[in-house]
Amino acid sequence: MIPDQAPKEDVFHCNEDLKKESHIPSFERYKELYINSIENPDEFWGAIAKDFFWKTKHTGRFLDYNFDVTKGEIFIKCMEGATTNICYNLLDRNVHEKKLGDKIAFFWEGNEPGDDLTVTYRELLQKVCQFANVLKSQGVKKGDRVSIYMPMVVELVVAMLACVRIGAVHSIVFAGFSAESLCERIIDSQCSLLITADGFYRGDKLINLKLLADEALQKCRDKGFPVKKSIMLKHLSKEPEGVVGSQSPPAKRVCPDLEQEKRTGKVKKTRPVPKVPWNPDVDLCWHSLMKEASDQCEPEWCESEDPLFILYTSGSTGKPKGVLHTVSGYLLYAATTFKLVFDHQNDDVYWCTADIGWITGHSYITYGPLANGATSVLFEGLPTYPDVSRMWEIVDKYRVTKFYTAPTAIRLLMKYGSEPVQKYKRKSLKVLGTVGEPINPEAWQWYYSVVGDGRCPIVDTFWQTETGGHVMTPLPAATPMKPGSATFPFFGVVPAILNESGEELEGPSEGYLVFKQPWPGVMRTVYGNHERFETTYFKKFPGYYVTGDGCRRDKDGYYWITGRIDDMLNVSGHLLSTAEVESALVEHKAVAEAAVVSRPHPVKGESLYCFVTLTDGVAYNQALEAELRKQVREKIGAIATPDYIQNAPGLPKTRSGKIMRRVLRKIACDEKDLGDVSTLADSSVVEELFRNRCRTTA
Repeated sequence: MIPDQAPKEDVFHCNEDLKKESHIPSFERYKELYINSIENPDEFWGAIAKDFFWKTKHTGRFLDYNFDVTKGEIFIKCMEGATTNICYNLLDRNVHEKKLGDKIAFFWEGNEPGDDLTVTYRELLQKVCQFANVLKSQGVKKGDRVSIYMPMVVELVVAMLACVRIGAVHSIVFAGFSAESLCERIIDSQCSLLITADGFYRGDKLINLKLLADEALQKCRDKGFPVKKSIMLKHLSKEPEGVVGSQSPPAKRVCPDLEQEKRTGKVKKTRPVPKVPWNPDVDLCWHSLMKEASDQCEPEWCESEDPLFILYTSGSTGKPKGVLHTVSGYLLYAATTFKLVFDHQNDDVYWCTADIGWITGHSYITYGPLANGATSVLFEGLPTYPDVSRMWEIVDKYRVTKFYTAPTAIRLLMKYGSEPVQKYKRKSLKVLGTVGEPINPEAWQWYYSVVGDGRCPIVDTFWQTETGGHVMTPLPAATPMKPGSATFPFFGVVPAILNESGEELEGPSEGYLVFKQPWPGVMRTVYGNHERFETTYFKKFPGYYVTGDGCRRDKDGYYWITGRIDDMLNVSGHLLSTAEVESALVEHKAVAEAAVVSRPHPVKGESLYCFVTLTDGVAYNQALEAELRKQVREKIGAIATPDYIQNAPGLPKTRSGKIMRRVLRKIACDEKDLGDVSTLADSSVVEELFRNRCRTTA
């Protein structure tokens, strides 16, 4: 599974300075620890558990499970008998035991440059205790579900940790989702309360969040599920004096923290803020409630397998799945993966550019960093606003050492060349990371050589909402890097590659990526639908957790994620990865981004339909199209030659930046029934692609 020695050819190595301070400084040490984590999981994870506070200790096996549907119900249990509170471990322990009260937990960077604030661990603990008392005053108790629909502000972290402190279960809905999506998630998880904000800006675009929240609550009422109370943070508008009436005052303001201008003396850029509708029977003001709340709140001690949070992810049926994570296993796994994958050191400034509305933000903005006493950047804005240098400006401003972003963002910024990056020094950077999808080698090389100046290792992480944390990833000082490879499994994770018959493949091979045993952070069920959990992840290959992704293992034992199984094509009996074809297209200097889907073919079974977004200033013509076909043919083989190539000035993406390949397949087949597109960021992109689609034959 893990090679005896790391390869020495065709790989990139970590610089020696980083190895000197690394937690895992060599491949040999990684392999030694990995083998121990598989052969002696109780010992391995038990040693890590000693770093955290447990009100009561666990009894029996550290991990107990059944992955085989033919042998009974699927279950995973970690540290049964133990009780703890994650908020206590993230905040109280760091403030009181580790004396980190004055350490900065978050540098908050707003949408507008210069709009910023800092929050220490002590201040965060105080705010969390206050809001925990607010929740209790509204009747929220252990086990209740609370929906959170907020922008990237410190109060979002406060809200989620306040839920955790009292044993409530948070269900965060990305603030880019529609009212219908919010309503669907509130009803599915039976949330008793909603926490939201008046609105926020994403670049120049105003998102009127309160209107969307109100629409969602009305939809809930129409469907027979009235949510009794909604707490609203005034992020854009001034806090009114006295009692809030039917309308908020028409203030013009960006900063959510009214104390900030007093502290800094900075006057913020003003923008028009629409009046916010107010229903006194439902709506409550965050600020008014906080003024009355005590900053002392005892934590609720929770069992290891008590629910921690529900986070919805898309399902093949169109109905989102409520992925349920539980207390102890998730805490251990998020904390450990953060510490080792980013090689966290006490003086680091870490920045993950994801939104907390996604699992990356849960694990690697909130839980993992805070469990390690880390200092993080919390960013509200966009990588291209007010200009395409924004990210590197922030890196220099806070002297960011560890930087974690998505291949989508890297490819976007690649379009503008190296000059916007090189305007800033970036000397503080030590480790770069990628998340969300496989990164194509060209983007990896640009990230490594331009952003990292060829001196920062890249941790190309593979994981899912369901896994809770990284499951396949390089380690900065231990793993020689191959551009685009997720390299090797994380500790406790046992991968296998299966063929269509469910047989394990050895050596260099390609097929279905599965895992043979659990790790502490894996999901426990689909909320309210355990049958769907079993069917989705365990029924196809009994005895394995099925990721739904294809994977290739090379001659050196490195793993390469080839994309979702439904993004695999069978062309004339040959299995092709869309990710591989996309990578070949993007290697052409004219192509900024590519997406490839299958289209039925009467002879070959499936054909390749390619969408390409060109670099600024490049015109699409027949000569370029011929070059692209030749490039794919030369990179992969004649069998992979695209049947259709369409110029795509824009691609249909979710609000988190993921390409919606399901929609592209509909366009390729000229099928206008797109199903649920509530997560689509810009519907006009789809209309244009339909208008300009290639002429296809039956």
